[in-house]
Amino acid sequence: MQVQFLGATNTVTGSKYLVRHGKFSLLVDCGLFQGYKQLRLRNWAPLPLKASEIDAVILTHAHIDHSGYLPLLVKQGFRGNVYATAATRDLCRIMLPDSGGLQEEEAGYMNRHRLSKHSTALPLYTRQDAIHSLDRIETVAFGKAWEPVPGLRGSLTHAGHMPGAASVRLDDGTVSILFSGDLGRPVDALMRAPDPIAQADHLVVESTYGNRLHSDHDPLRQLADIVNRTAARGGAIIIPAFAVGRAQALMLRIQQLKEHGVIPHLPVYLNSPMAAEATRVFLRHQNELRLTPAECSALSNAAHVVGTPEESRELNARRGPMVVIAGSGMATGGRVIHHIKAFAPHKRNTIVLAGFQAGGTRGAHLAAGDSTVRIHGEDVPVRCEVAQLDSLSAHADAAEIESWLRGMKSPPRTTFITHGEPDAADALRQRIERTLRWPTHVPEYLETVDLH
Repeated sequence: MQVQFLGATNTVTGSKYLVRHGKFSLLVDCGLFQGYKQLRLRNWAPLPLKASEIDAVILTHAHIDHSGYLPLLVKQGFRGNVYATAATRDLCRIMLPDSGGLQEEEAGYMNRHRLSKHSTALPLYTRQDAIHSLDRIETVAFGKAWEPVPGLRGSLTHAGHMPGAASVRLDDGTVSILFSGDLGRPVDALMRAPDPIAQADHLVVESTYGNRLHSDHDPLRQLADIVNRTAARGGAIIIPAFAVGRAQALMLRIQQLKEHGVIPHLPVYLNSPMAAEATRVFLRHQNELRLTPAECSALSNAAHVVGTPEESRELNARRGPMVVIAGSGMATGGRVIHHIKAFAPHKRNTIVLAGFQAGGTRGAHLAAGDSTVRIHGEDVPVRCEVAQLDSLSAHADAAEIESWLRGMKSPPRTTFITHGEPDAADALRQRIERTLRWPTHVPEYLETVDLH
C-alpha cells in the first residue's frame, strides 16, 4: 500500500490523499484548494493519474476543502463509488451545488465587468456538474466495516467537527493507516466529542491549530461585548461564517444571549440559503449533536433567512444595529463579500471573524489588520472594527490533538502531519516528538510513501 499526498500539505486546503493498493487506487477526501492564487491554480492542474483510473473516493466530511473537487473529478471521467456517512451525503447535496453555483456567479461577474485576465472567465465546474456528481455517493455507517476496493478493509469513526465527520481507517491485512480527518473538540458548542483513536500502523493527522491553544475566554461574553459595543454605535455586525457548523453555533449563541437579556433584541439575518438547509440537516442528525431539545428548538428559530439576491442587496442599504451571518467563513466568495464591500468602509460597523483564516484569503487579510481588502478587482477600505472569535473553532487545538493521540494503545510507525500552515504543522511535529516520542513526518506536495 502506498499513499501520495495530493493536497493539505503545508496548507489547510485541498485535502486529497491517493491510496494505491495493488492495482486499485482510491482517494481519501477530494477537496478544493482555496486561498493563495498559487494554491488555487492547483485546482486546474491535472492529477498524477486519470480520473477514470481512480476506483473509489472516501469523504471524511462535507466541507469544500475536503469534498469540493468531486464534481470536477466526475466531470473528468471518474466512475467509481464515493463513500460517505449519511450526514456527509446530506450536506454534500447542499454544499457541492452551491459551490458550482458560486463559481458560475463569480465567472459571470468577472465577465460582465471585464475583470478577467483571460478572454472569458470559466468556472471549474457548474451547479449541474455538482448535481450530477451526487449520484455517485453511497452511505456507510459509523463502525461498519466494508471494502471500498477489493482487498482493502475500511471503517469510519466519529471525528466530531460537524455532522457526518469521520476518521477513516484502511487495512489490507498486513498494514493499516488512519486518516484523522478534521478533528472536533472534546467540548464543542454543537458536536459530540471525537471517538477515541483507533489503532493503526500509520497515522495522518490534521494540524490546523497545531501551533496554538484556543482561548479560554467565555465565547458568549466575548460575542456579547462585540454586539453591544457595535449596537451602541448604531452599526451592523457582519460575520463571515462557514454555512455548516459555524453559522449554526453563532445563531445558537446569539439567540441564547438575546433570551437572557445580555444583548438587545436586534434583528439577525442568515444570508445563506445553504446554511439554512444545513441547519435542517443538523436537526435531522441530532444523535451526533450535544444539544438539548430546547437548544435544538432555539437553533431552528434563531434567524431570519434571506432567500433571494434582491433581499441580500437590500441588507446593504439598511442602517442601524443588526447581525448578518453570511458565507463564506474566510470571505473567499459568496454573499458576504458584497456585505464587506458595503459595510467595511464605515467605522460604526464590525466584521467578526469566527474561525481560522487560511493564508491568502480575504479573511486572513482582515485578521492581519490590512487597511484595504481586494474585492472584484477593487481595493475596498477597511475602516470598521475587525474582531476575532477563535474560541468558536470546531477544530481541536494542539493540546486537544495531543490528548486524542494519547488514546492510541501503541505508537504508529509514522505520524504524517498534514492540513496545517507550515508553522502549525511543524509545531505539532515538535510537540508529538517531544511529548509522545513518536516518529513524525511533514509530507511535501505530491510526495509518495510506501507504507510497507
